[in-house]
Amino acid sequence: MIPAAKLERLLSRFEAVEAELSSGIAGPAFVKLAKERAELEPVVEAASAYRTAQKQIEETEALIADPSTDSEMRSLAEEERAELKSTLEQLEHALKIQLLPKDAADNSSAILEIRAGTGGDEAALFAGDLLKMYTRYCQLQGWKVEVMSLSESDLGGIKEAILDVQGQGVFAKLKFESGGHRVQRVPVTEAGGRIHTSAATVAVLPEAEDVDIEINEKDLRIDVFRASGAGGQHVNKTESAVRITHLPTGLAVAQQTEKSQHKNKAQAMKLLKARLYEMERERVDSARASERKTLVGSGDRSERIRTYNFPQGRVTDHRINLTLYKLDRIITGDDLGDVVDALITEDQANRLSELESELA
Repeated sequence: MIPAAKLERLLSRFEAVEAELSSGIAGPAFVKLAKERAELEPVVEAASAYRTAQKQIEETEALIADPSTDSEMRSLAEEERAELKSTLEQLEHALKIQLLPKDAADNSSAILEIRAGTGGDEAALFAGDLLKMYTRYCQLQGWKVEVMSLSESDLGGIKEAILDVQGQGVFAKLKFESGGHRVQRVPVTEAGGRIHTSAATVAVLPEAEDVDIEINEKDLRIDVFRASGAGGQHVNKTESAVRITHLPTGLAVAQQTEKSQHKNKAQAMKLLKARLYEMERERVDSARASERKTLVGSGDRSERIRTYNFPQGRVTDHRINLTLYKLDRIITGDDLGDVVDALITEDQANRLSELESELA
């Protein structure tokens, strides 16, 4: 049973937020409140449906207990009570899901970084496979994918790729992809047919909004330089590449994908904000680490999270002991959703168990 006082606090807060939004406030305060309202609305709707069902059960039980109710009406009321109790259980579960603590970044777009790890050319080829997998998965979700940075290897793989993925709830779905990915297969460069193990690292950063993080211009050093690599004559003539250094942290990002210095600066700022936002989130999370550690994982990019075994055609996610024998469809991105959804469900179940312990 969910405490009535908890529901009252939620409803009161929702009403307060709506009143403030109607008062004519503007700027960052309005954006912040609008965001809170969007998060509270589904909770309030679930709470209202739950309370309505409770009231209907009370009314039905009163009818059953009334001595003046004839036997036929009482029989119908008992049937209705059984149905309402079943509905109430479903509504209570749905409400508990809504009451789970939300990650403030879940609704955000995200920046996805892929880097080849140990394994030389084969690791770069594997990183290239991951790039195709995530690009396809994101397109299937209806998200917009833009390549912010791409460093290719000699054999057609990638040393590093940074993607900007725009859409509603991107971070919520991709956040558990952060970590070490391992591949076991016979490399194209292997003449003897031996299986090699290579690795790549994935990092998923929530895209920071202005209300999430503020950067003082005085804390930045901006350098421009000539772009290098493919791009024809343009790269030799114009100082279009941009490097931004955040002096307090020493964090530096560089962008040279665009021909325009202005566009490269905007992309570099977006990446810098995301990394600073992630640093702050990690600081807060580490402070909470002693209180709570999810079974799904911390998102630490040094943690080995998944193995793609080509000879056996299987993908294993080590955090939740999930093994699927359809590597061919997962590595193309078509069935990556089966792994993503399983991770989300496991995390939800863990947090639901914690919530039920608190409510007990």
